Amino acid sequence: MNPKEISIDSFTYDLDPKKIAQYPLDKRDESKLLVYQDEGIRDYLFYEIPNLLPKGSLLVTNNTKVIQARIVFRKDSGAKIEIFCLEPYKNSYEKIFNARETCEWVCMVGNAKRWKGEALLKSILIAGKNIQLEAKILHKEEDKFTIKFNWSGNEISFGELLTNGGILPIPPYLNRDTEETDKDQYQTTYAKKEGSVAAPTAGLHFTPQTFEKMRLMGIETTELTLHVGAGTFRPVKAIKMEDHEMHRERIYVSLESLKAIQQALEEGRPVIAVGTTSLRSLESLYWIGVKIIVGKIIGEEIDVLQWDPYELPQHFNPIEAIEAVIKHILDNNKQELDGTTQLLIAPGYNFKITNALVTNFHQPGSTLLLLVAAFIGKDWIAVYNHAVTNDYRFLSFGDASLLFRN
Repeated sequence: MNPKEISIDSFTYDLDPKKIAQYPLDKRDESKLLVYQDEGIRDYLFYEIPNLLPKGSLLVTNNTKVIQARIVFRKDSGAKIEIFCLEPYKNSYEKIFNARETCEWVCMVGNAKRWKGEALLKSILIAGKNIQLEAKILHKEEDKFTIKFNWSGNEISFGELLTNGGILPIPPYLNRDTEETDKDQYQTTYAKKEGSVAAPTAGLHFTPQTFEKMRLMGIETTELTLHVGAGTFRPVKAIKMEDHEMHRERIYVSLESLKAIQQALEEGRPVIAVGTTSLRSLESLYWIGVKIIVGKIIGEEIDVLQWDPYELPQHFNPIEAIEAVIKHILDNNKQELDGTTQLLIAPGYNFKITNALVTNFHQPGSTLLLLVAAFIGKDWIAVYNHAVTNDYRFLSFGDASLLFRN
C-alpha cells in the first residue's frame, strides 16, 4: 500500500461522544487495558500490565511535561485575546524557559481579528510582586504568529511567568475549561522536561508502583523526550494523505537511552513504546541513522521528514542505524540527540525498532489511528469494535491498549 494514496475516510469508526472520557479515573492504573496479541483480544486492568509484558523488555517512555501555554490578555475594550505558545522561535526550550526580560515564541492567537497589532499587557502576581507582561506581534505566517514577550523584573524567568500566569491546555474535544485538578491529572507521573502543549496520554496510566512491579519482573525502562505540539489534534482534511502535511515536533534522546536501545536490539529483547510519541521517536531514530549513513545529515541539523521512510533505503540493520546516531553525537561532542521529526506512520510503513505499543484509543480519521492501523494491520477494526462494544473509555483521559505487532 502506498501511504500517499491512502484516503483517511477508510480509517474511521463511529464514536459516540458519550464514550469520550471527560476526566481520568481517580486511580490512574485502574483503567481498562485491551491487549491485542497473536490476532486475539483480551481484557485486563492496567495495573496488570507488568505481568503482560515479556521479561527482558525495554519500555521506552516520553518524559515531556505539559506547560501552561495559554495566556489570556484583555484589551481596554474588554476583548479577550488568547495567545497559545506553541514552540520557541529560533531558540531551545531550555534557554527560552530561563529567559529574562524578553523572548520570542511561535503562537496561535484566539480572537486574532480583534488584535490590531498594538501591545497587549497582562499583570501576573509572582511572590507578592506584580510583573507586567507585554506581547507584540513580530510577524504572521498563515495561522501562526511570532510573538515577542517583554516583562519587568529581570529576576523572573519566562517559565515562571507561564507557571503563574498561564493556563494548562487540555484537548479541544473535551469541550470544557481547564480545572485545577488537570494540572496534576494531565501530566504523567514521570514528566520532567517542559515543552509540550499536549500530554503523551498513554503514560497517564502509569504509577510509581507500576514501574516498581515492572522492575521486579525484569522489565527495563528508559526515556526520551518528544515535545508534543498542537498539531497532534490537527484533523486530516486532505482527500489523500499525500496532500496532508504532518506537524513537526522536537525530540531529544540521551546517549544513555540510545545505548539502552542499542543493547536491547543486540540482545533481541522487545522494545515497547509507551505512546505514539515514543513510537514515532524510536522509529525516527532509525531514519536519522540511515540519513547519517547515506550522507544526508551533515553537521548538527537533524530532522526526519514526512516521507523519508518511504523514499530512503530500508536495508540497513536497526543496530547499524542506532550505532550511526551514537557515533554522530560523539563526533559532535554532544551528550544527546537533538532534532525534529515530521514522521508520518501509515499502512505501508515498515517498522524497524518497536515491537509493542501502549496507547489510548484515538479519534476517528486521525493520523494516530493510521499509525495503529500500520502497526497491527486490518485488525485495528476488530480492536476498536471490541473497545466500543465493551464500554471502553476513549481519547486522552480514556482507557488503554497494549498492542503487539504481528
